[in-house]
Amino acid sequence: MKYEATYESVHSHPLPKWYDDAKFGIFIHWGLYSVPAFAGEQKVMPTLATAENGADVIRNSPYAEWYLNSMKLEGAPTREFHQNHYGDKSYFDFQKDFEEQNAGLDLHTWTDLIQKAGAKYLVLVTKHHDGYTLWPSEHPNPKREGYGSKRDFVGELQQCAKEAGLRMGVYYSGVYDWTFKEEPIDTGMGYFNHREMSQEYITYSVSQFQELIDRYHPDLLWNDIGFPGGYNINELFAYYYNRVTEGVINDRWSQMKVPHTPEEVEDFRRRMMAGEDVINPMDGVHYDFTTPEYKEFDTVQTEKWETNRGIGRSYGFNRMEAGEDYLTGKQVIDMLIRIVARNGNLLLNIGPRADGTIPYEMVKPLLEVGQWLEVNGDAIYGTRPYRISETTDGDGTPVYFTAKEDAVYAISIQEELGDHLVLKGFRTPEGKTVELLGTGEVSYHTVGEDTLIRIPADYKKQKAYAFRFK
Repeated sequence: MKYEATYESVHSHPLPKWYDDAKFGIFIHWGLYSVPAFAGEQKVMPTLATAENGADVIRNSPYAEWYLNSMKLEGAPTREFHQNHYGDKSYFDFQKDFEEQNAGLDLHTWTDLIQKAGAKYLVLVTKHHDGYTLWPSEHPNPKREGYGSKRDFVGELQQCAKEAGLRMGVYYSGVYDWTFKEEPIDTGMGYFNHREMSQEYITYSVSQFQELIDRYHPDLLWNDIGFPGGYNINELFAYYYNRVTEGVINDRWSQMKVPHTPEEVEDFRRRMMAGEDVINPMDGVHYDFTTPEYKEFDTVQTEKWETNRGIGRSYGFNRMEAGEDYLTGKQVIDMLIRIVARNGNLLLNIGPRADGTIPYEMVKPLLEVGQWLEVNGDAIYGTRPYRISETTDGDGTPVYFTAKEDAVYAISIQEELGDHLVLKGFRTPEGKTVELLGTGEVSYHTVGEDTLIRIPADYKKQKAYAFRFK
């Protein structure tokens, strides 16, 4: 099928099965911001609507990849850190440091870890808000000469991913590029007014997107923040789908009209405070899946969705994070189970250091997830939500359900099982085969509308337990 540059045409594109089956992907934020690797100690990135003008939210952002913006703000922890450690050094001077530090990096180390983690795809940040590109583009930055990697990290990682049997997508900051604007984002409204809408930027960004598509044929286009108005975004979508038939597109392509008059600003703030999605309104904009950030849906969604978040509080590596700032393997496993049962994917971020090494605090939970998936992946990969998404056991602990054509899976997030497990409100007909993955077949019987599973004394200890009903 050839797609046309209309909403109706691109919106007829079906969600590819590979993406719905994959369930678990790895996000990679890595760039010049990985050299200073610093952000404030704010534990949670609150919504802009919770602050009087958003200034405190921006100033104390926990996101290290926002370093260039944060270092310009009076009173920001990042500004103080930069002055104490780097003095008058420009952010753009980090390019030399970054390129020197990763000169010997073998990207197989990344894909080896991703494969061991049990993830099926990865998404690389090819250009973040600072405008630095991780590939040698034939469409150079018009504001800064030589501002982009001479080494083709996108192509190298794509080859490593292919060797590892992984799908690969590309992230691109579609409407922010801080090389086009000198002033920082310093208020909540600045977050919206900072969107670059010039024709020069539209030509630049569309050309780079087309270059990424033509050169790398990415399995996924992951845009961020939005896209400039004045351009028919369906042209880019059709361009992509006609070249990558099983491609996937996220939802962050809003071409919203930025409020300017006092009346527009007040109406905008009112709708934001009311909980409306004013940042990424999706009416009339095509997407294959939605992207809640550091959030999960608590019920099964009919639309495909993908939670994205860091293992820590930041996406780019933040030297200030330690200990409890990072998720444990158990926390990631429980999160993945919940998300998959509710029709979602998990895109979990890693932030390598400037030299490309991945902190142990990120490696450890990923390996634990991989070990669990090696035993229990059948209850995750290729599944769909069951008619019952979750219940509780006899102790009130949640149990989640997934399904395939030939099996239903009940997944308990208990770390220790007793001599039996009760599935409340889940009645299993007699004659079914029940298997505890990693241990083997187990016996069961029904008690009213519940199922009681007998647990053998020698069951394999795990961080969560998947039971397959056939």
